[in-house]
Amino acid sequence: MTYEQCLDWMFSQLPMYQRHGKIAYKSDIGNIVQASEKLGNPHKDFRSIHVAGTNGKGSTCNMLASIFQEAGFKTGLYSSPHLKDFRERIKINGKMIKQESVIQFIKTNKNWFNKIGMSFFEMTVALAFHYFSKQKVDIAIIEVGLGGRLDSTNIIHPDLSIITNIGLDHTELLGDSLERIAIEKGGIIKPKTPILIGRKQSQIKNIFNRIAKQNQSNLYYAKNCKYESDLKGSFQKENKNIAYTAINILRKKEWNIKEKHIISGLKNIKKNTSFMGRWMTLCKVPYTICDSGHNIDSIKLIVEQLKKISYKNLHIVFGMVDDKSIDRILELLPKKAIYYFCQAKIPRSMNSKIILSKAKDYKLDGNCFKSVSDAYNKAKFNAKKDDLIFIGGSTFVVGEVI
Repeated sequence: MTYEQCLDWMFSQLPMYQRHGKIAYKSDIGNIVQASEKLGNPHKDFRSIHVAGTNGKGSTCNMLASIFQEAGFKTGLYSSPHLKDFRERIKINGKMIKQESVIQFIKTNKNWFNKIGMSFFEMTVALAFHYFSKQKVDIAIIEVGLGGRLDSTNIIHPDLSIITNIGLDHTELLGDSLERIAIEKGGIIKPKTPILIGRKQSQIKNIFNRIAKQNQSNLYYAKNCKYESDLKGSFQKENKNIAYTAINILRKKEWNIKEKHIISGLKNIKKNTSFMGRWMTLCKVPYTICDSGHNIDSIKLIVEQLKKISYKNLHIVFGMVDDKSIDRILELLPKKAIYYFCQAKIPRSMNSKIILSKAKDYKLDGNCFKSVSDAYNKAKFNAKKDDLIFIGGSTFVVGEVI
């Protein structure tokens, strides 16, 4: 089995949520529990930090990983989805898992996984935990895939649990209100384990207080961080505050991390972890930026950030997946822009003709394209040197451009 054959089997035989949506979502964590027991419960072999939330999970995880690496710890990082290569999901000290490790794991367990009906995400989590155990990491930063309570990562018992913020996303699975979503994400709070909340939201504050009290867990809120980060975009301030507060909480658990490690860790995130796709500059002339933010809250932040940039004309390459609130997102987008609506190469992609049709209702001017590359190439052809090109709306659109 080659690496490509291995991935083809994982992607096609067992659905992944990011590609197929609701059909791939599991309603319990029985499979990952069973798989972990068969593998010798590898998640018990390393210490961890668990990060959930609607937005900012990936950035916060990479900030934390970078700081731990600067402090000299062998640091595992599990995140999702990937942009270019599946192996981006599983890293140690910024280096992706080797292809041979993926192949060997799947070859060894394929028949058994198939027998019990393991999903793509469950297999990937099992692979990450197995790999981190075998490689004897000192700490693993674990990003929740979807929700929290029923997420496959929720078998770990971390040193610290983090919930970045709560917004309306994946409402068809997690609930149609902030309160219901907060309960799902609050499911990562563990007994007598500190919980850090990134954003004070009055509507759901009591929910986290109640869950923390039930678990006898100390609850913290993020405090201001004065240090600079190499992740651009003013919206990274909240994530930076979370990472900084998290490290200070972990210091109480005898993690030897000094202030200099925090400073250098925040300055060298992209270098240390190879983090991509967050307010990422692709070209300076014309100025071209991409960002994988794809829900209502993140689109709001992106639009605010665009207002801070000087340009003559704005070109936006934009695609969505079909389970997003298209009307609520389109009404947020800038009216004074030329749009290139497109669809990524996944089953969940929303048809670009549908996006264009809806966009006209919000006075958004542009055309539709069959592919991301066609849309991006047309934007590059049209854009002058003092124009701005922005690519976004979907992680998969950004991934194809990168």
